[in-house]
Amino acid sequence: MSDTAAAVPDVFAEPVKRVRAGWMTLLFLANIALWLGIYAPIQVLLPQQAELLDAAHKETVFGIVTGIGAAVALVANPAIGLLSDRTCSRFGRRHPWTIAGGAIGAAGLLVLAEAPNVVVMTIGWCLVQAGLNGMLATLMSGIADRVPVGQRAQVGGLVGIAQMLGTVLGAVVVVVMLDLAGLPLGYAACAAIVLAGAAAFVLRTPDARLPLELRPSGQIREILADLWVSPRRHPDFAWAWACHFMINLGNAFGTLYLLFFLKDAVHYPDPDSGLLIMMGLYGVALVIGAVLAGHFSDKSGNRKPYVLGSAAIMALAALLLVIWQSWPVALVASPLLGVGFGTYMAVALAMLTQVLPAAQNRAKDLGVVNIANSLPQVVAPLLTTLILQWLGGYPGLFAASAVATLLAGVLVTRVRSVG
Repeated sequence: MSDTAAAVPDVFAEPVKRVRAGWMTLLFLANIALWLGIYAPIQVLLPQQAELLDAAHKETVFGIVTGIGAAVALVANPAIGLLSDRTCSRFGRRHPWTIAGGAIGAAGLLVLAEAPNVVVMTIGWCLVQAGLNGMLATLMSGIADRVPVGQRAQVGGLVGIAQMLGTVLGAVVVVVMLDLAGLPLGYAACAAIVLAGAAAFVLRTPDARLPLELRPSGQIREILADLWVSPRRHPDFAWAWACHFMINLGNAFGTLYLLFFLKDAVHYPDPDSGLLIMMGLYGVALVIGAVLAGHFSDKSGNRKPYVLGSAAIMALAALLLVIWQSWPVALVASPLLGVGFGTYMAVALAMLTQVLPAAQNRAKDLGVVNIANSLPQVVAPLLTTLILQWLGGYPGLFAASAVATLLAGVLVTRVRSVG
């Protein structure tokens, strides 16, 4: 072992030991719970609540609530990541923030369950976004902390599958709960699942403790300055971040307003059931794409060809809906979008963790990466309102989705240190 390698503290060392199935299973379940807590409200509960509170302006209400919540996520994700990088708790760096984030997110879901107006609805969703984005920052840090590079696409594929299953299972759970007892029970079920997923991961997995003498020092101004990652000093990180942002923006354009799309453009007689069918097809295809891409990407060590392929497939799915807004075409576009996004998610985390600037700031830097997940939720509702009103309605919206994903493919070609 070289002197340089020996000098690296264990807590900052690049992992070399493959993680076991038990650890991956608990991470998988925690991610299902997290994404269920985010996407079940976005896909079903928030749109229905917006319609109940103000049917005439449901799109505007939904856009305001999700946009403000996503702005909170922009701050919470890197901030909590930065705090976890500096946490010297005897329970570890990440776990205290994982369980706290799950608890805050669950509390926000319970606030939403009883929200009597748009203001309280917005407050509840801001709590959800703050808590669950903090949980996301620490869970993703676990991949960089514990998973060796040669296993990251496999684990990234599982995380992508978990995101899909959280979305699909969330839609199933809340539709069933809505039939039984309405919105409050749907939100309460999501809160219980979020807490269970966070607690299982925290209680059953190890988390390295940061010795007090290794905690980064600095004044508040210096700590806040650490949130900035210079594109000039770390160009590969910047290009990979931009690619991740555009993929997520394209996905947001294509998925955020699906319930309204089925109601207002396709005129499907039972849009809730239609959404479940589309998400089921999307989910099966996503699993296939993530498993295959994760296996072959880890085997070859290549990431960029899979990103390019995923961008092309996702753009094709969106272009089909530009040309035809019909139920049969939606059934074709859903699995195409799923296999494209699954392929991307399998290799994205592997690629992004390979271009992180410093081991000491993994959670903070991954929090900056996760801004590329959250920022589209701010931008997309604002742009979608303009597109639907002034730029061609739903065909214009899906065209924007195709352009965003194709641009992501262009951006990833600028990443030099990853094949």
